[in-house]
Amino acid sequence: MLTAATTDAALRLALDEDAPWGDLTGATFIPAEASARAVLRPREDGVLAGIEVFTRAFTLTDADIDVEVHAVDGAAFSAGDTLATVTGPARAVLRAERIALNFCQRMSGIATLTRAFVTAANASRPADDPVRIADTRKTTPGLRAFEKYAVRCGGGHNHRFGLSDAIMVKDNHLAVLAGQDADVTAALRAARAAVGHTTMIEVEVDRLAQIPAVLDGGADIVMLDNFTLADLRSGVDLIDRRALVEASGNVTLETVGDIAATGVDVISAGALTHSVRAIDLGLDLDLEVN
Repeated sequence: MLTAATTDAALRLALDEDAPWGDLTGATFIPAEASARAVLRPREDGVLAGIEVFTRAFTLTDADIDVEVHAVDGAAFSAGDTLATVTGPARAVLRAERIALNFCQRMSGIATLTRAFVTAANASRPADDPVRIADTRKTTPGLRAFEKYAVRCGGGHNHRFGLSDAIMVKDNHLAVLAGQDADVTAALRAARAAVGHTTMIEVEVDRLAQIPAVLDGGADIVMLDNFTLADLRSGVDLIDRRALVEASGNVTLETVGDIAATGVDVISAGALTHSVRAIDLGLDLDLEVN
């Protein structure tokens, strides 16, 4: 959840990192009485995310800065559009500029890529049976709330936010059990008994033979990790709606449509956040000395 407190905390850290003892250039080169007007414009097409974070970077720096927003998060934009207008003391505007852009550029990059994944995946699905595109925990440390919010702006869905949200048994968990000669089905049933009825249990498998034991253990979601398309189809048939089916592993824009066509319910893609390219946004600034 991207809250005001989370936003302010992250922005304060970023602003302090960028100017721990103030902006030396602004303080020595820009007249104290100068005011500025700047326009946020994209240099390429994309999907907007983080406009409120962009705004807050300026107002947190100086309450006298005014930001007029001309577009909302989740909206598609074209190169050259006016997304926001910033006016206020020039020194403060220049101090906040890079931090505001850094957040908005990365978040918009995530939203843009997510929108492309959602579109490509559902091109092969019936309109009444869309597949969900979900993110992962492969996020930038300290910025997970911002990046997962950006995924939602692009039309995607959030996987668990962290380790406290759900039981998710992955390959290394299964390896520990195997080392103890423990039974997977019994372990899953014990986990179910230990948590509330609202807690979801997901299990990652890497071969079809693992699925029956996982289903017998009561898994709510079965993740088919790095399966071939043929095995994905077999897995969907084997699970037969007794659990949600998630596909994961090396999901790309080129492969996501074929994966979706196998009938899985969810496709998770770490690429949405771990290797995304920031959208090129610019702040075109006019300086006026009073």
